[in-house]
Amino acid sequence: MTHTDKQVKQLDRVIIRFAGDSGDGMQLTGDRFTQETAAFGNDLVTLPNFPAEIRAPQGTLPGVSSFQVHFADHDILTAGDAPDVLVAMNPAALRANLGDLHKGATIIVDTHDFTARNLTKAGYTASPLDGDTLAEYALHTVDLTGMTVEAVKEFGLSRKDASRAKNMFALGLLSWMYGRPTDPTTAFLTKRFAKVPDIRDANLAAFKAGWNFGETTEAFAVQYEIKPAVMAPGTYRNITGNLALAYGLVAGGVQSGLPLFLGTYPITPASDILHELSKHKSFGVTTFQAEDEIAGVGAAIGASYAGHLGVTSTSGPGVALKSEAIGLAVMTELPLVVVDVQRGGPSTGLPTKTEQADLLQAMFGRNGEAPVPIVAPQSPGDCFAAAVEATRIAVTYRTPVLLLSDGYLANGSEPWRVPAVDDLPVIDPAFATEKNHFPNGADDPDSSEFWPYLRDEKTLARPWAIPGTAGLEHRIGGLEKGDGHGNISYDPANHDFMVRTRQAKVDRIADSIPPVEVDDPSGEAKVLVLGWGSTYGPIGAGVRRVRKAGYRVAQAHLRHLNPFPSNLGEVLKGYDKVLVPEMNLGQLSLLLRAKYLVDAVGYNHVRGLPLKATELAHAIGELVGQAEGVDIDLGVWGEPSQKEHI
Repeated sequence: MTHTDKQVKQLDRVIIRFAGDSGDGMQLTGDRFTQETAAFGNDLVTLPNFPAEIRAPQGTLPGVSSFQVHFADHDILTAGDAPDVLVAMNPAALRANLGDLHKGATIIVDTHDFTARNLTKAGYTASPLDGDTLAEYALHTVDLTGMTVEAVKEFGLSRKDASRAKNMFALGLLSWMYGRPTDPTTAFLTKRFAKVPDIRDANLAAFKAGWNFGETTEAFAVQYEIKPAVMAPGTYRNITGNLALAYGLVAGGVQSGLPLFLGTYPITPASDILHELSKHKSFGVTTFQAEDEIAGVGAAIGASYAGHLGVTSTSGPGVALKSEAIGLAVMTELPLVVVDVQRGGPSTGLPTKTEQADLLQAMFGRNGEAPVPIVAPQSPGDCFAAAVEATRIAVTYRTPVLLLSDGYLANGSEPWRVPAVDDLPVIDPAFATEKNHFPNGADDPDSSEFWPYLRDEKTLARPWAIPGTAGLEHRIGGLEKGDGHGNISYDPANHDFMVRTRQAKVDRIADSIPPVEVDDPSGEAKVLVLGWGSTYGPIGAGVRRVRKAGYRVAQAHLRHLNPFPSNLGEVLKGYDKVLVPEMNLGQLSLLLRAKYLVDAVGYNHVRGLPLKATELAHAIGELVGQAEGVDIDLGVWGEPSQKEHI
């Protein structure tokens, strides 16, 4: 593929959204463009967005699937609020996404499907391509489908099969426009369709035709260049949250020396974790797709009892079903990692959309006093480290741990710096190998028996004895345990003591987690923006905008939600106002108010999509104005231009 002399315009960032019917291959198109961009060396963040229905009616608004990628020559934090470029494959894709565009954005439309029937399906009474309806945008009308069919006719495919390659034509065109390397896509298509040569060759031809169309047509007179980003030295790869989380679980198993057992049931958006872990038998991973959610967690607990790293993965509805069994793991004090990839609820809710409304469910969603630690990653790549940390806590403290990812993290991707093995924590399961005795030299009333509920003085963890270890026979179950000996006990005083001890064990975890770090460059900010989970990106971008406008604001982010870092209370007291952005109706705010008596102000949207940095910047600015006692012009924080490092 050669270049002709066309104008090349330098940009530092761009946001592109591919949109079409759920059968148009927009997720594949976006993924391939992302892989090209990662190979080129840009920083990037992606936002796949697809219908909740398995097969929504073709050509309708509910059936629109999109993939957004934001890439830049500098560090970025979000997939972007408003696309600079929209590729719309049909009228519904145009209508569903038009409201997100800023004035002057580029729209590339496949005109082939703008028929009267499809316009009606999308809710149009007349074609928006006619007249001045889209005059505020840089509109390019291209018969992508027609040109694709013409480009692949030599391969003898039916017109329907030939038209399916239009997404590769679009990918070729956009790859030309933004100077993306084409070798990764060529290699991918060659490998993916190796067994169907006609389909392989048609997709390759369509991809090349799209590139050549951009190269030769006068409609696209400008190419754009976004230089690679400067990043810390290391080995990088583009990674999704689910993939990073699966790798983190494998790493946790390796670092603890434990065989990993995943007992699970498929559920959107967590199923990819099962798919990935099933590929890693060489690392001692066993995957078990159970008949339901309850069986999955039950098998994981059984594996943990037998000395494995027990893991179960699900989303919010599955956590509800697993709640009794998680309580069993609390009572038996066995390591268990429960992965909750949160999605829109309640009930079936919005299966393919993101939300972070399971925090209170993770905190309290079991009968009785059943405390569990909660860990939450902040970005797709951070899912790896969060999974390792969840494993460390579960194994060290003999407890189930809730790992709260979400749909945005699970499906989104970013460049991830592959960590050195030496930098990973060593996790010691410290299995019991001999009979134990009361601490402090007290006499054991029956030294011939193993006592499964004598505790480590530092962690309050009980011993973990693998069944079959001679002399360490013991029984566990869901009924209350007697302190130390572990026999069934209905004694009121013992129950009170054991409830308090299990809570104290979780509280003790705060001793082994780092203090919360506050980003407050001036040291004089009166407003703290505190977040958790995937709000990290939008919060960071919003804070950058407020600071760029000359105002002072601090930012902190929580990985550990139970227990909180030991210094969190002091941090909160240091600010006049605390803003807590969440994709729920204020669940972290509720916990902070209850524990620290702080007047946490919620910023809450539950749209099934990530928070928008522009809107969040306005909310931050308003609170800063109140705290500083000044009037702030919120209009300065509109969507940044392509020259702003946001």
